[in-house]
Amino acid sequence: MNLVTISGPPSSGKTSVILKTIEAIKKRGLSVGVVKFDCLYTDDDILYEKAKVPVKKGLSGSLCPDHYFASNIEEVVRWGKKEKLDLLITESAGLCNRCSPYMKGIKAICVIDNLSGINTPKKIGPMLKTADIIVITKGDIVSQAEREVFASRVNSVNPKAIIIFVNGLTGQGAFELSTLVYDIEASIETVKGRELKFPMPSALCSYCLGETRIGEEYQMGNVRKMKIGDDND
Repeated sequence: MNLVTISGPPSSGKTSVILKTIEAIKKRGLSVGVVKFDCLYTDDDILYEKAKVPVKKGLSGSLCPDHYFASNIEEVVRWGKKEKLDLLITESAGLCNRCSPYMKGIKAICVIDNLSGINTPKKIGPMLKTADIIVITKGDIVSQAEREVFASRVNSVNPKAIIIFVNGLTGQGAFELSTLVYDIEASIETVKGRELKFPMPSALCSYCLGETRIGEEYQMGNVRKMKIGDDND
């Protein structure tokens, strides 16, 4: 079974891209399933069910969704093996831009949209910087010049990644992406013992542990203070 990790900012078009790509993959006779990771709410699982794609979803609740992903991916892979999938896609919404769910040796795809802002590629962090493939969406809404400038910004952040444009509505570009996500030589049996590409930052502070009171005397653990002066930090 192949395992692919797809992540990206909220509303970047991840689910639409995945659905169009699965359509192309199924035409090759391959079985595909999806596990959706999110924080508080998602109904994307309904979209996958309507497309007759085996799906599971997990909501991290009060935990970082990428930490939640790393804690559950071993069981997720077991589920994919039990379903006899040829390809298991995990979809994760990066919310804090500090973490990344990518693992070494597992294909990592970041979805980012043209409307997110010209400086967004620099803000996303390891989710974009360590991706193998970067999918840019919503290119039909901006001009050719804007598409080229945005792609150039993405390339400056991660020059090693393959950049591909996909239209989540029409499916344009999805076939090309489908040829990149499945490789029979990349099959795995388990992810036990594999390593993350990027160590997730520790943000263990009083407020992570449930503290609600404001004041230095209540702040313990990993605390970082702004330097308030004449210049911005």
